[in-house]
Amino acid sequence: MQRLYAIVLAAGKGTRMKSRKKHKVLHPVCGKPMIEYILDAISHLQAEKTVLVVGHLGDSLKEALGDRVLFAEQTEQLGTGHAVMQAAGILEKEDGITLVLNGDHPLFTAETLQKLVRRHKEEGAAATVLTAVFEDPTGYGRIKRNSGGGVDGIVEHKDATEEERAIREVSLGTFCFDNRKLFAALAHVKNDNAQGEYYLPDVIGILRDQGEHVSAHILEETDEAMGVNDRVQLAEAEKIMRRRILRKHMLNGVTIVDPENTYIEADVQIGADTLIEPGCSLRGSTVIGEGCRIGPQADLADVIVHDDAQIRYSVIERSEIRERAVVGPFTYIRPGTDLGADTKAGAFVDLKKAKIGHGTKISHLAYVGDAEVGEKVNIGCGVITVNYDGVHKHKTVIEDGAFVGCNVNLIAPVTVEKGAYVAAGSTITHDVPEGALAIARERQTVKPGYVEKLMAKHAKK
Repeated sequence: MQRLYAIVLAAGKGTRMKSRKKHKVLHPVCGKPMIEYILDAISHLQAEKTVLVVGHLGDSLKEALGDRVLFAEQTEQLGTGHAVMQAAGILEKEDGITLVLNGDHPLFTAETLQKLVRRHKEEGAAATVLTAVFEDPTGYGRIKRNSGGGVDGIVEHKDATEEERAIREVSLGTFCFDNRKLFAALAHVKNDNAQGEYYLPDVIGILRDQGEHVSAHILEETDEAMGVNDRVQLAEAEKIMRRRILRKHMLNGVTIVDPENTYIEADVQIGADTLIEPGCSLRGSTVIGEGCRIGPQADLADVIVHDDAQIRYSVIERSEIRERAVVGPFTYIRPGTDLGADTKAGAFVDLKKAKIGHGTKISHLAYVGDAEVGEKVNIGCGVITVNYDGVHKHKTVIEDGAFVGCNVNLIAPVTVEKGAYVAAGSTITHDVPEGALAIARERQTVKPGYVEKLMAKHAKK
């Protein structure tokens, strides 16, 4: 079995992205950096070594990818052939097949790369080119074939004659090579062209002149061919990838009411029979169980949602929503919250780092933060856990079966024990014992006839 290696080119400056601080291949498509898609696809091919050729902002790539790849550095950008040569110290003595591709092509699937490698092996080729047929091939290198259908060479657009520019089959900058033959041919590549660069596609002509067989695999799904060079293409790639992600979920049994207005990132998981309403954004490592109803207008990031939960018009971050919980509308659940089974967090409820027990109801207009709330607790409208003293955050504990009336302030640290009642309008500064009723508010004063006197006083002024 032939060993497989990969070289990914990511040394360019990406000037058309107009990004000073972020490397082009680290820009995300559906929540994941472009380079991650490439590396994931390569991992499916079980490459023994993957070399990433870096240059501009190379340190940011090293920091982002760590030991997932081996790094080679291209200090001067002298063309794709020169970039591949930088991997010689790592790969040139290896026997096997080397896959060469660009780091800004996130839409290539593992299946496409597998087909390319398979074609290369079946034909015993020295090189195999991934090609596509475009109605408008402007900007791409043209594939020159001989009378037998084999590949004679690739001519770059800027160096092509008018006759060659009429060719619609183009190179996608992705190749398979016999590894030793690749590096041997690179030694013969020259830079006598319009750009003064060392072109990797020139290796194809060199191999043909040496009598080697060069093959091609034509890409059927041309959407995959698009590279990302600027923000416009980034948005186009996002749209294609989003459509691909949504299709996968729908084929797995998820109902998506309006795919054109639903945004699901690459690593999100969704169980069967879940309904996704319009306007939802599901991001990061969000996992949604079966039979849920999400949306309309739910924004979830790194959230675990258990079976049969309902969430609408809400924002949730890095939290867990358990079975049959009902969230929304207009609920904000912040990181560290664990909303228990059969609970309710209703309109304009704000939860932060709160553990809410089974069956508890927080129906509307409440803030519960840095809190542990037991089972079957009722938290009334306007309740606030006053957790911050200006320096430190403090914890509120509300035990099973407690009842907290409307407009109550719980000044943490404080505990409302099991089955206790807190009267509406109270400000609680001390623990409430089990089964007790706590009332902490000013006694009402009534002054008969005072309004008439007050209005007369205002009239004189």
